[in-house]
Amino acid sequence: MKTIIPESALIVQKSDHGPFDIIGDIHGCFDELKILLEKLGYIIIEGSGEYGFTVTHPEGRKVIFLGDLVDRGPKVVLVLKIAMSMVQTGIAYCVPGNHDMKLVRKLSGRNVQIKHGLAETLEQLAEEPAEFSEDVKEFLGGLPSHYLFDDGKLVVAHAGMKEEYQGRESKTVREFALFGETTSEIDEFGLPVRYDWASEYRGKAMVVFGHTPVAKAEWLNNTIDIDTGCVFGGKLTALRYPEKELVDVPARYTYYEPAKPFLTEDIQAPSFRDNLDY
Repeated sequence: MKTIIPESALIVQKSDHGPFDIIGDIHGCFDELKILLEKLGYIIIEGSGEYGFTVTHPEGRKVIFLGDLVDRGPKVVLVLKIAMSMVQTGIAYCVPGNHDMKLVRKLSGRNVQIKHGLAETLEQLAEEPAEFSEDVKEFLGGLPSHYLFDDGKLVVAHAGMKEEYQGRESKTVREFALFGETTSEIDEFGLPVRYDWASEYRGKAMVVFGHTPVAKAEWLNNTIDIDTGCVFGGKLTALRYPEKELVDVPARYTYYEPAKPFLTEDIQAPSFRDNLDY
């Protein structure tokens, strides 16, 4: 049996009550992120700060990024720079996604498979000074698996967090935060079959997560998946807390074709590859 250690001060942030704007998987979709932030009332000043951005909100709101900042999309570097600058200045929190941690392993010299959009990320990082990649590795590698806010009323993690894992840290907890839970089966698209943990969730804390793209964000047992597949031609979605209001912007393009279709043609954005003059 794997040991789960007691609550970590890095994870538990009970003193911060928000208000928050929680943003789902971005995957290099910087243009949509910028539009969404402005729609949420954030003021973005470009060309300032260590990474080229200064972001503020007149009402003191903060962003929570749910991970998977990288891979697949066309502007990974800009997404990283604005997220890193926001976390650095205290206007944002961030948890890592599985794509982010795979990038950390690659930047640390580990042998990983260059697929699922990692090649595009590495190409974009290669155009930056080597010091930036080192900063990215330290930033992503230092993020906690999940956060608790508002006296434990709000839990955020990339792929979700079962009640018994909330506020704890171990390899088991971190893997759940990054990947959720699978049944060990493979579907017809070659993807792991995910166990629907949210359908059995009965915890008091609200759990907000992403990881699995859905056409529409919907509540289930006080949990909500807000990854609405922007990079796949869907939307980039934010959940305002405590208002429980969903705010989204449509993808400008389908930047990357999903292995498993989840959008109907009438709501999917046009192909990025067919619009290379963009």
